[in-house]
Amino acid sequence: MKLIAVTDDSHPVKELAETIIAIKDWIDFVQIREKTKSAREIITLLDYLQAGGVRNEKIMINDRLDIALLMGIPNLHLPEHGLPVKRLKQRYPQIRAGCSVHSFEKAKAAEKDGADYVLFGHCFETDSKKGLAPNGVEPILQMKRELAIPVYAIGGMTIDKMPIMKRVKADGVAVMSSIFQAEEPQLVTKKFCEEIHDETKV
Repeated sequence: MKLIAVTDDSHPVKELAETIIAIKDWIDFVQIREKTKSAREIITLLDYLQAGGVRNEKIMINDRLDIALLMGIPNLHLPEHGLPVKRLKQRYPQIRAGCSVHSFEKAKAAEKDGADYVLFGHCFETDSKKGLAPNGVEPILQMKRELAIPVYAIGGMTIDKMPIMKRVKADGVAVMSSIFQAEEPQLVTKKFCEEIHDETKV
């Protein structure tokens, strides 16, 4: 199971870069999801990360194809109502592109259109989706039966939820607040990593 850290758009560029660099050895990917930052700020962040030893292969850019192409980032994450994955893959087949989905039907359609993975959510109650009922984890079971591409899960991910995610056989978990709002992000990320890879807890 992969561990994906998703930035929460609430930290200055340099501070965010320091956090990501500190956790880079414990994560499989970091999704740069900084909707309020300018293109120049995101490029500055990527410059810091590259200088700090974060490999491009570990970086996912949210929504910004232009920045991914300019900076040589091979992974692009598309919001559910973002760029059409089919057209993107036709034009840039070298980019690993995934989609946010909120149902099995949307996941199936994304796979048909050429998505390399889907990110399903939100699975549990989360502050970033206040007032919205979670979609649960049941749809992941159907996705794992019928889809060939990886299924990652997001929404309310805490360390104590990892056994549940293992039971539904999610290919990865995407964690936002638990890491980026933590007092000690490095320690929390290390614990997530250890829990995910602890084969005695299923």
